[in-house]
Amino acid sequence: MRLIVIGGDAAGMSAASQARRLLKPGDLDIAAFERGEYTSYSACGIPYWVGGLVDGPDGLIARDPAAHRANGIEVHTGHEVTGIDLRSRTVTVRSSGADRTESFDHLVYAAGATPVRPAWADTPAKGIFGVQTLGDAAALQEWLEPGRDTAVVIGAGYIGVEMAEALQRRGLRVTLVERAGQPMSTVDPDMGALVADSIRGLGIALRTGVTVQGLETSDGRVRAVVTDDGVLPADVVVLGLGVRPNTALADAAGLPLGVTGALATDLRQRVTGPDGIVEGVWAAGDCTQVTHLVSGRPAHIPLGTHANKQGRVAGINIGGGYATFPGVIGTAITKICDLEVARTGLSSKEAEAAGFRFVTATVESTNRAGYFPGAVPMTVKVIAEKDTGLLLGAQIVGRAEAAKRIDAFAVAVWNRMTVTEMTALDLGYAPPYAPVWDPVLIAARKAGDAL
Repeated sequence: MRLIVIGGDAAGMSAASQARRLLKPGDLDIAAFERGEYTSYSACGIPYWVGGLVDGPDGLIARDPAAHRANGIEVHTGHEVTGIDLRSRTVTVRSSGADRTESFDHLVYAAGATPVRPAWADTPAKGIFGVQTLGDAAALQEWLEPGRDTAVVIGAGYIGVEMAEALQRRGLRVTLVERAGQPMSTVDPDMGALVADSIRGLGIALRTGVTVQGLETSDGRVRAVVTDDGVLPADVVVLGLGVRPNTALADAAGLPLGVTGALATDLRQRVTGPDGIVEGVWAAGDCTQVTHLVSGRPAHIPLGTHANKQGRVAGINIGGGYATFPGVIGTAITKICDLEVARTGLSSKEAEAAGFRFVTATVESTNRAGYFPGAVPMTVKVIAEKDTGLLLGAQIVGRAEAAKRIDAFAVAVWNRMTVTEMTALDLGYAPPYAPVWDPVLIAARKAGDAL
């Protein structure tokens, strides 16, 4: 058999590696095609490389092409798959301007996602960057030479706020622009307001409710960002407007797309549509649609954690084993300097859209016993179903040792616990680590009272 993998990052190479563990080279040939230079790297680490906190690009690479080849996976970088023929079971691959055809028995589509790039950003002027790949980050690093000290980051989601911090660490004057009324729109407005206050407290100019209309350029480079609320000088512009599933190639080949525009799969990561499973075709990572286990609805939530798990599941099944990926609950975490932000399950807006009747409870507590050195405040918000008390979601904004508490909520959401059941959880306690009533328990208890 022959397995072809489209995409050489987390999902694709996880699938290839797992299939290789289960089947010897004599039983399965594996070829992976990556249009970029790097394989198996942490795109999530890019803001920390730009900010000087970690070394890159090599420090962000888990396995380079040589390591994969040593494991019996034929990796081709600088190769772009430009066509898929499901009838002949072949793909067309382009490298150095020349095309060739490769056959497959199994195909893993792991092309990832493409950054949202508005029409006004389509200009040959230099100084405008996305930050999806290591190549993007390297180009940005090269641009940040002395004298270029004013940055505008457009979009205040996870990548946007992380890049704003990174550029400020590099000594630039940073303006963060967001069209919505708050940064981090994946959390509720009251929690987003805490994030906004912290961002402004860092000296980053946060402009919410502002729409970008275009760019001013001269001498072949960007000079300013034009908004409906004025012109913002810029030596560098970073786009943090989110991503879309990279499914143009799949769509052109006739592979069925889900309602989110991403590839729909079954629990085993087999591509599926109205006519059933597409035999021998698998998909994993940011190009796929997932099921949100709380709302029950299809979703597109591109995260490296999901990509690695989905790739592993696909590889096990290709290798003759059995594995499933049941879905996601929307757990995410980030930091802006010393502020930590986390969420899991549904936000209030998402719970309302899914048709839940719910209550919310918000508490302020501390990361440690209040009398212990280093105790700092955190805010925890819980969303629970009104009729049953089922935990629907939680959000945390705080400082040291705050955000990873979201994992306790994530386990509770995953296992469909009620907030009343949560109040009896046997969580760890010692003054250096938590108050006698952990903030998780206090929030669950208050939600129970609200019911």
